[in-house]
Amino acid sequence: MGSTRYDMDARFDRARKMGYASKSAGEIFTQNAERRAHESMNPNGVFFREARDSSVHPESFPIILGLDVTGSMGHIPYNLIQEGLPKLMGGIIQGGVPDAALLFMGIGDHECDSYPLQVGQFESGDEELDMWLTRTYIESGGGGNGGESYLLAWYFAAFHTRTDAFEKRGQRGLLFTVGDEPCLKTLPASAIREIMGAGQQTFTHKELLAEARKKYEVYHINVLHSDQAMRADRGWKDLLGRNCVSITDYRDVPYVIKEIVCKTRLAGAHTEHEQREVWSGMIQRFLR
Repeated sequence: MGSTRYDMDARFDRARKMGYASKSAGEIFTQNAERRAHESMNPNGVFFREARDSSVHPESFPIILGLDVTGSMGHIPYNLIQEGLPKLMGGIIQGGVPDAALLFMGIGDHECDSYPLQVGQFESGDEELDMWLTRTYIESGGGGNGGESYLLAWYFAAFHTRTDAFEKRGQRGLLFTVGDEPCLKTLPASAIREIMGAGQQTFTHKELLAEARKKYEVYHINVLHSDQAMRADRGWKDLLGRNCVSITDYRDVPYVIKEIVCKTRLAGAHTEHEQREVWSGMIQRFLR
């Protein structure tokens, strides 16, 4: 996966033909009508999702975006397909990261939901990314149990992804979760077996965070649009420190991610030439 390029012109034309700007979320996210996850995003039995180098992207850079698809957060995937995703990918590319490979996850609640984890593939092309995003089932579930299963993103990233960035270059990717609740503290082995098809060990959220951090820099974007989200903010900051980014407007999600991606790649640029290229892209972006 990830062997195609993001074409802004082609994406604009497709968005117009598909009517993304005018259609409802139910018309775009067709799994909602079926009330089930798309089979291709069912993680049960999946060994690995892979981000590999190619002739088109010789230095693939893996980015995981875990979107909370419970009741209070379903508007974010809708905003991404309407306008946020082109802003995100366009900003990343213009910022000097041409080889980004993005994987979408749908995150729910493993204690309450039928589909607490949905997983796409690492992709770089506009058509493929739109496909995985719109295949996501916005279950709109969750429960009154004091959190959501953001730790599932950490579990999958730690044990079920393989990347050339890490294996060839010793380079960690980026993992973002986006939500408005605390993280549930325990992932039982029974839940892992039900979701993944196999699992013998129970993990705490801190254990899974530590495992994910071996291959990814982990961030959480906390959307402060409710009292619950405000109360959750302290816990996220205690857990992640500066890697918890709090925003009040969910439409800022693409901008936050692209800034972190570009700054991370700038910090990791190996040569003066690479650094100049990244700086040039960032300067041009801020000047517009």
